[in-house]
Amino acid sequence: MYKNKLLLLVLALIIFAQFTNSQNNTNSPYTRFGYGDISDTNNGEQRAMGGVSIGSRFNTSINTVNPASYSSVDSMTFMFDIGASALVSHFSDLNKGKTTLNANLEYITMQFPLAKWLGFSAGLLPYSFAGYNFSSKDTTFLKTDAQKQDTIANTKTFVGSGGFSQVYMGLSANLFKHVSLGVNAYYMYGTIDNYRDITFAGTTTNPITSTSSTQRNSITANNFRFRLGAQFYNTFAKKHDVTLGLIYEPKIKLNGGFSQITSGVPNDTIDSSHPNNPNYIAYGFELPSLYGIGFNYMYDKKLSIGIDYSLQQWKNIDFFWNPATGKNSEDLNNRSKLAVGVEYQPNPKGRNFSDRIRYRGGFNVSDSYYNVDGITQPKNYGITCGLGLPLYNKVSNSISMLNASFEYGKIGSTATLREDYFKFTLNVTFNEHWFFKRKL
Repeated sequence: MYKNKLLLLVLALIIFAQFTNSQNNTNSPYTRFGYGDISDTNNGEQRAMGGVSIGSRFNTSINTVNPASYSSVDSMTFMFDIGASALVSHFSDLNKGKTTLNANLEYITMQFPLAKWLGFSAGLLPYSFAGYNFSSKDTTFLKTDAQKQDTIANTKTFVGSGGFSQVYMGLSANLFKHVSLGVNAYYMYGTIDNYRDITFAGTTTNPITSTSSTQRNSITANNFRFRLGAQFYNTFAKKHDVTLGLIYEPKIKLNGGFSQITSGVPNDTIDSSHPNNPNYIAYGFELPSLYGIGFNYMYDKKLSIGIDYSLQQWKNIDFFWNPATGKNSEDLNNRSKLAVGVEYQPNPKGRNFSDRIRYRGGFNVSDSYYNVDGITQPKNYGITCGLGLPLYNKVSNSISMLNASFEYGKIGSTATLREDYFKFTLNVTFNEHWFFKRKL
């Protein structure tokens, strides 16, 4: 029976992939830099705890950040997790402010055992989001002769959309009772489009004449990535559970291509996807190496405390690398992130609904991996909280979980542009007993 259910889930994953490929999850001008807003691929439960995940090892949730966690799944359990989010952002500078709202389905994952010591997971996750639409107006003074001056008005418009998605599969194996090793394989796909348009509305002496120029830049992803994970875990005096987690991703080239089409004045095309194209320029793009370490401590199955630190080495990658100059057209910065989180459950074995509610909180601090006008941005931070509500299934005698998380965060500063956002994530982790024979 569970084979039929797996087939239905695979079909749902394909449909979900097509749907999310056309959706957008942000409306931030900051996503015009780099590859957009990079996702940490945390599930709703982890987001409520500030993003703590590398050392997390629980058999009631799917932890895609560290593939070594898959082996913790119960030998009779199939888990399925689907998450959606809503984002309210307020943008402000020294002159004005603006508020936007976006909502989207974000991820779908599944996990089940292949053996008592071997776990498997697969699903669809975001890698990055790009989405913005803003404009500015300006006036340029033109000196026609010694006595007269003329002015020309122009409007600059910036529009971006798209992002990279990734389908993944992962395996995890328990070794020597206290060690688990895992690996994720990702296939990345998608396109990020950035449009820039400038329109000149004529001069004061000749207001009828107008000219414009539109440029479209497209970066396409089409390649595989891998992530390695390890977890070292043990229980002391029956009530103290500790886990140390590690993750690593090597730097790789971003297969796909880049194209730039300019229309209006002037007309021009650049194409880095096809070497035989006369407009070919071999721009280079890469994805950074990633290092992460996390620690989790649980007391008496009630109180869990975790801390993570990760580093993405964006500074060492090719991004618009031009072979003619041997330099990047845009320089990026290393991104480090520190996250701390806590979860409390009053009585995991209690019979009352309130005994099994999970209360969560946390915070995180991170660096921006891009510069704005050549200036390094201040640190970003987020403060999080959330709840986990148990859902009882009397037919299968299983307990699923409805998770809600709230995050307030700050990006940038009013000197350039400050984004204050409030993000709400809702996900359901279905926990079903599939791998046993029912008795009549």
